[in-house]
Amino acid sequence: MSAPGASPDTPKPPYSLTARVYDDIYAGKDYGAEARQIRALIRRYGPPRAQTLLDVACGTGSHLAYLSRWFAVAGVDAAPGMLRVAHHKLPRARFVEGRMESFDLGERFDVITCLFSAIAYVRSPRDLARTFQNFTKHLNPGGVAIVEPFFTPAQYRAGEIHLGTYGSPKFPIARMNVSKQRGNRAIMDMHHLVGTPEGVHHWVEHHDLGMFEKETYLSAFRASGFRAHFLKKGLLGDRGLYVAVLRPNSD
Repeated sequence: MSAPGASPDTPKPPYSLTARVYDDIYAGKDYGAEARQIRALIRRYGPPRAQTLLDVACGTGSHLAYLSRWFAVAGVDAAPGMLRVAHHKLPRARFVEGRMESFDLGERFDVITCLFSAIAYVRSPRDLARTFQNFTKHLNPGGVAIVEPFFTPAQYRAGEIHLGTYGSPKFPIARMNVSKQRGNRAIMDMHHLVGTPEGVHHWVEHHDLGMFEKETYLSAFRASGFRAHFLKKGLLGDRGLYVAVLRPNSD
């Protein structure tokens, strides 16, 4: 699983290799329950009879696999390997490779979701604003955006060591990192070990994430034409959730 001719200790782009084991790592995540929470929020804040949903930074499509029960769905992600897995799960859905601040699908949706703290990959307040402005180009007037944030700088704990083990005895997976911080950026070099009959595979993925204050999110939403709400209780507990409705006269 390591890249031919490359040192396993040379950091790889996010999810370039991990796409193959991502669903094994997050097998314990209750995507179905989270999808039901999202549906309830859409019913409360979204347009009546919402029918179409775009998941930005959709990953392997696990949320969409449930949301597709109620909506016509599409996904965008910057990692081709993740999109291949998503397409296998939902062969009839449209999946497009692109960055969240610049993708262009040429169509609008009733709902946009950006979940599991993926919004942090925009890294800077400027790109956060660009991302929300791009959302307005893909939402119908009155449409709703649901964004699950990463930690704020005060919530993040630099210096903590994280170790997780996953998979099965025949396909064991271990992942370890030390959380580091550079200003308002979270830096995580994630070491992966995967055991197979052919041997133990090791690689490192480099994650560079932006940490934003609550007011930074809300200001970026307002500047893009949204009425935004912060909900303290989110899908992942203390990270909260942003629900933003696009004003009808925004474009």
